[in-house]
Amino acid sequence: MIGTRIRVAVFVLASICISASGLDNNNPAKPLQIAYPEYFGNRITIPEDNPTTEEGVHLGRMLFYETALSSNNQVSCATCHKQELAFTDGKVFSAGTDGSLQERNTMSLVNLLWVRNFFWDGRAGSLEAQAAIPLANPHEMGQSLRVSAKKLQSKGNYHKLFKNAFGSDSVTGNNILKAIAKFERTLVSANARYDQYLRGEYQPTASEFNGIKLFFTEPDPQKNIRGASCGHCHGGPKTYSELFHNNGLDSIPNDSGREKITGQAFDRGRFRVVTLRNIALTAPYMHDGRFTKLEQVLDHYNEHIKESGALSIFLQDNSNTSGGKTLGLTQQEKKDIIAFLDMLTDSSFIANKNFSNPFK
Repeated sequence: MIGTRIRVAVFVLASICISASGLDNNNPAKPLQIAYPEYFGNRITIPEDNPTTEEGVHLGRMLFYETALSSNNQVSCATCHKQELAFTDGKVFSAGTDGSLQERNTMSLVNLLWVRNFFWDGRAGSLEAQAAIPLANPHEMGQSLRVSAKKLQSKGNYHKLFKNAFGSDSVTGNNILKAIAKFERTLVSANARYDQYLRGEYQPTASEFNGIKLFFTEPDPQKNIRGASCGHCHGGPKTYSELFHNNGLDSIPNDSGREKITGQAFDRGRFRVVTLRNIALTAPYMHDGRFTKLEQVLDHYNEHIKESGALSIFLQDNSNTSGGKTLGLTQQEKKDIIAFLDMLTDSSFIANKNFSNPFK
């Protein structure tokens, strides 16, 4: 079981791209160190031309909550990514400045430092590229980066903030994206009860402990080993993998998912494996928000997997019963898994003032 194998409890300070290679020669910005547990691993992604700095993160936080980046001056990144909901908004589909609903459920912004492909279909290869899409999309924030830069140039003291962060008081669209990405990379959630357990600071209840065991165990009825096999996709302490899977929601999906990007039939209905960190706060679930409760999610994986040619191999022939057609978890086992998922809620993350609205 994964929890018993992890012994390292200390946090490490990660110096992220602290060289001046990505900074202007006149830029006095200070490199920022981000604390995260050693068991999260160091396979992080930071562009060389956008090192993390105190001034850059400060500016990025301002921009994340800045409504002037939208065409109607009423919508910011935080409109759809609310801190108290682990940076989701609790809606099936979010509404843009023109009132239209988005095609997919809003994703949580958490532990993005380790993510390499963004959006449900992985269309963006960096946080900088990701940020550009909703800002300019006419059905989301609806404003070009050129217009946003012009508005910020004459608003408040942004010219000074950009000079502090980038060495020039000229506001550019490219630096808007860089600053937002800098801030979003600091959104690390690593102090849930599960983390406290891994650090030896919390003793799980019997139900939570069994939920951990089931979550990370592959069932083997021949050996009388029961499991839910969730860790195949949501593996490791981050409960995240850089993978795309068809998780059996539909035999013929209305949304072809990753296939729209790759053009490959085997990607039909495949979507990014999301982290389960703070999952109890981020309902509704799935790319289309079809499930409102975690119990429905467990019921899906336990009893309602739909067969298709693109179905994840990890969901095929997966059962706690010899020859079984479904996973076959008991009601108590499903409750135990949810007890573990509740352990992934990080109350300090959603209350962290470094991530909150600086205008309040």
